[in-house]
Amino acid sequence: MDLLSTQRLIQRYNHKEWTEEFDDIVKEYPLTIHVNDQEFATIVCSPEYLEEMVVGFLASEGMLRIHEQDVKKIIIDEEKGFAYVTLTKDHVASQDFYSKRFIGSCCGKSRQSFYFQNDVKTAKTSMTKTTIKAERCLALMKQVQQDSEVFLATGGVHNAAIATQDDIIVTRADIGRHNALDKLFGHCLINRVAVRDKVLLFSGRISSEVLLKAAKMGVGIMLSKSAPTDLALAMADELNMTTAGFIRGERMNVYTHAHRIVR
Repeated sequence: MDLLSTQRLIQRYNHKEWTEEFDDIVKEYPLTIHVNDQEFATIVCSPEYLEEMVVGFLASEGMLRIHEQDVKKIIIDEEKGFAYVTLTKDHVASQDFYSKRFIGSCCGKSRQSFYFQNDVKTAKTSMTKTTIKAERCLALMKQVQQDSEVFLATGGVHNAAIATQDDIIVTRADIGRHNALDKLFGHCLINRVAVRDKVLLFSGRISSEVLLKAAKMGVGIMLSKSAPTDLALAMADELNMTTAGFIRGERMNVYTHAHRIVR
């Protein structure tokens, strides 16, 4: 957890009393990505699993599909905050298709300005036959939250996980909800983890960008602790994806393609 948080001496007010104590504060780290010697983007993130995040981010933007075929080399300079990616010549970024931009860690529409250009090619309509019991949705979401040491200590990260009905396979945390998903995507690509029959668990809001990123990963069931947006649900309807939100305690709302969550 030391990679993702630091301690700071603070003044705490509680029930009319002041105390001085150390508090865990989540770290924020800017990483500038260069692709084939061109500056591509700067992402503000948590400083962990950076190569996975770079791979997942580039895959979600349509710049690579198969890690071992499309990526020649990735060098991460953690001290200076740079990632240098060399892709095969057939996958050089076009200046007309992509433009240099800044991507923050906030929960706003920071990526909406460019995802429309390549969504048609990269977002996948789900064909999964996977189902999951409602009780397992609740249990898996609870497990993701309980296992996140960084969230419990700082309250400052989003969590995302890939799971089967029985257990969680991999979990990633980041100050940016997009980054957490990119780290999962990158992990699955690098380690050849098939996700078509898996479930995606997420602590943040299901916005249209988040839904599209899940579709690009290839999952058909997305479970969230938070709320969806109307555009995200319209996209989920079209992409044949099951979405459920407000998974808290013993309750949840199923919004689209409810046949995959069984009683």
